[in-house]
Amino acid sequence: ERPHGCEQCGKAFAQAGALVKHRRVHTGEKPYRCPVCTKAFALSSGLVLHKRTHTGERPHACPLCGKAFKSSSHLALHLRSHTGERRYQCPVCGKLFLQSSHLVRH
Repeated sequence: ERPHGCEQCGKAFAQAGALVKHRRVHTGEKPYRCPVCTKAFALSSGLVLHKRTHTGERPHACPLCGKAFKSSSHLALHLRSHTGERRYQCPVCGKLFLQSSHLVRH
């Protein structure tokens, strides 16, 4: 059940806190500011990832080759390079790509 609905777009959420965060999409509010460069973020998680740009921290290491990443999602993308998994196919020529951005560039 998703009783918390956005008045602007109708998207619904199970928790009120999720709706509060979602509203920032419409308002442009970015309450989380980097103390180093003052870049601002709508979500605290965005600030956490951004701070790693300044610190160089890369806590997510590949168990196969040791390459490290600042986010778990970047590690997940990288792991596909070891498995050969290619999810994105060109509708014109059929070529497969590891990332959607590679397909768009193609």
